[in-house]
Amino acid sequence: MKRNGKKIRAWMVQRDVTISEVARRAGIARPIVSDTVHGKRNNRKALAALLDVGCPKRLLALPEDMKNQEAA
Repeated sequence: MKRNGKKIRAWMVQRDVTISEVARRAGIARPIVSDTVHGKRNNRKALAALLDVGCPKRLLALPEDMKNQEAA
């Protein structure tokens, strides 16, 4: 399954979660988070931060090594 950035962004907007907030949590730059949300990257820090804010795994199309990861 390919990551659907529009669905992830819709989920984020509904919960007032911003790209900046996810980037701060992950300790990375905003463009890295944005690229990860839209499937251009597979940054594990960004994906872990998205899980931490409650983003459903089904939306994230996690890489194999992260599929069993729980939110911190």
